[in-house]
Formats: sequence, structure tokens, C-alpha cells
Amino acid sequence: MTQAPAAPKAARRRHDREIVALAVPAFGALVAEPLFVMADSAIVGHLGTAQLAGLGIASALLTTAVSVFVFLAYATTAAVARRVGAGDLPAAIRQGMDGIWLALLLGVAVIAVALPTAPALVGLFGASDAATPHAVTYLRISALGIPAMLAVLAATGVLRGLQDTKTPLYVAIAGFVANGVLNVLLVYGAGLGIAGSAWGTVLAQCGMAAVYLTVVVRGARRHGASLRPDAAGIRACAQAGVPLLARTLSLKAIVIIATAVAARLGDADIAAHQIVLSLWSLLSFALDAIAIAGQAIIGRYLGAGDAQGARDACRRMVQWGFASGVVLGLLVVLARPAFVPLFSGDAAVQDAALPALIVIALAQPICGIVYVLDGVLMGAGDGPYLAWAMLITLAVFAPAALLVPTLGGALTSLWVAMTLMMTVRMLTLWLRSRSGRWIVTGATR
Repeated sequence: MTQAPAAPKAARRRHDREIVALAVPAFGALVAEPLFVMADSAIVGHLGTAQLAGLGIASALLTTAVSVFVFLAYATTAAVARRVGAGDLPAAIRQGMDGIWLALLLGVAVIAVALPTAPALVGLFGASDAATPHAVTYLRISALGIPAMLAVLAATGVLRGLQDTKTPLYVAIAGFVANGVLNVLLVYGAGLGIAGSAWGTVLAQCGMAAVYLTVVVRGARRHGASLRPDAAGIRACAQAGVPLLARTLSLKAIVIIATAVAARLGDADIAAHQIVLSLWSLLSFALDAIAIAGQAIIGRYLGAGDAQGARDACRRMVQWGFASGVVLGLLVVLARPAFVPLFSGDAAVQDAALPALIVIALAQPICGIVYVLDGVLMGAGDGPYLAWAMLITLAVFAPAALLVPTLGGALTSLWVAMTLMMTVRMLTLWLRSRSGRWIVTGATR
């Protein structure tokens, strides 16, 4: 990071207030989607094992499809925040509308692919004859809600760019409650079974999208921003999203490789890996909340032409990320004896998971720095560098992970490779932040 005098206490307090005000509500909104899946699983699970297995397969496909397009939130946040910093709210909202239109177009394209290919997609998972029809039913119905899901991502990015993370939190809570109520009514009240669960989720997602669109449309009318689709603006949003898509796909590849390697280590190791990975994902929500604050804050500073403010905010957020990682690491160490038995009573699984949890505990300070710098560079619109950095990270991680079973390593060795991956990410991001090349001021990058 570029060296500069330490920010005065008043400036640090201002940064702290901004980070907390944006990060805390963002964390609540981030956990909404996993809660949707958990609620659906709890309700469908009482229908039978085949139905639950079908839900698990369809949910994995849907979650992957939606997560690939997470750039809709990231790119929109950065672009809108810059215009907010430049004092041009009409242009900020116009930029946000372009992102929403892109989300709707991509959603329609996904539907066109998912509906006819649903049986083939489910077949890739090797589902049993009993689970397959339930998975296909859930996937086809839920796919109809993908445009709403993607619109929610883009609209969330708009509000984050406008420095508002509270509205997404409120919408996420309302959506979670509505999803649970609708699932119960349609699955059991209407007797629709797993189809009722899918329709309940679609209706909840559409309701969330409607609320977001109402908020954005009101803002557009208040500031005189056009709501019509603009081909040039939509194309610009897509171009900004391509590098972030490459980054996301690289991350997905890392998770897939790690899971494949764990599967080669044995049943106990793959079971333990899923336990460790679930905790890793949970911890990432807390750290990603700070990253989201970074996207919004950095974008606003750069849009306002305040390079020094961006540097100071970056420095303070890195301190927050490191401290949060230390705290989370300590919590993992303290909670691990009680955490693993919640998922498995198998002694072999516990023996494999417990030492791996020590590794991820030690990695959390590194993760804290990575997530923050990732958010800072996203807020700066530095997507191409992020894409190249992740490709380099993947190139380092893949051979290291694939060597684990070859060299007779166990699950702990695999998670050492995962920590190596995060260390490489930290180094690439730190070098970029230190260079200062990410600091490009103005309403657009």
C-alpha cells in the first residue's frame, strides 16, 4: 500500500463509523440466501429422503448459476458509488438501471437454457431414479425466479453504491420470512410437495425484486433519471463484469478442485472437508461484509477525486480485516471441539476435521486482509487486475492441491494448500494496493 502519514484520530473514527454502518447490515443481507436454502431443506426434508436429495441437487445448480453472476452486484456498486462521490445522483441511478436491465436479460437467457436442459443438468450429479424427478421439478420451477434473483443482485449493488446497506437487510429479512410462510402453505397447505417449495421461493424472490425496483424507480423519478434500457450503458455494464466473472469462475474452480481432492482422500476426509468448508463459508460472510463496505466507500472517495481519502480508508479497512480475522480465528479454536460433533459423530470424521480447523483458524487474519483488499480494488473498478491475480492464484493452487494425495497427505495438508492459495491472493492484492495504480479518480474509471 502507498505509504502516507497515519490518518488523524478524527479521520480514523469517521472511517470506523462508515465501515460499521455499511458492514453490519451487509452481513445480515449476505446470510439471507443460505437461510433460504436452509428453510427449504427443513420443510422439504419432512416429505421424504428422495425429495430432500432432489432439492439438494437442484439447489446446488441454482446457487452456482446465481453466484456466477455476482458481478452484477460488485460492478454496479463500484460504478454507482463513483458517481455518488462525484455528486451526480441522476447518473448514479441511471448506471444502476443499466445494471438491472442487464440482470433481467441474463436471467431470461438462463431460463432459456435451464428449462430444456434440466434433466441433463440433474443427470450430471448422478442422482438416483427416485431423486431425479424431484430435482428436475424443483429446478425447472425455480429457474423461473432467476431473473428476479439477478435483479436483486444488481439492485443490491445500486443501493450499496448509494451507501445504503440497511434497505437490503430489511428486504432480505422480509424475503426470508415470506419464503418460509409460502413454503409451508404451498408444500403442506396446498399439498404441492416439492413443487410448492419451488413456487414459494420464486414468489419470495419476485417480491424482493419488486421491492428493490420500487425503491430504485422512486429514486430515478426523484432525480429525473431515465428508466428506459440504454444499449450502450448495458453493454458497458457487461464489459465491466467480464473480468469479475473470470475472477469468480477461478474461485469456483479452486473450490471444485479442493472438493475433488478431498473425495480422493476417502469418505471420512470428504465428509470432514464439507464440515470445514461450511465453516469457512460462514466466516467469509463476516469478512465479505467489510469488503462490501470497502467497495462502496472507496468508490465514493475516488468519484469525489479524494485520492488521499481512498488511501486512508483502505489502510483503516485493512486494519479492520486483520483484526476481524484474528478474532474469528480465536473463535474457531475455542468452538471447534463443540462444532464438529454437531455435524458428525463419526470418530474418523472428527479426527480429520479437528486439525484442519486449526489451519483455517490460523488463516483467518490472512483471509481478513484478502477480503478487504479485494473489496477495495472492486470499489476502484480494478476488475482486470483482479481477474489476472485470481488466474495466477489458481495456477499456484491447482498443482499444490493435486499433489496432496500423491504425496500421501491428509485433509490437513489440503487445507494448508488452501491457506497457500489465500496467501498468494494476499500478496498479489497487497502489491497492487501498494503500487497505487488502482487509484483512478473521477466519475468513471
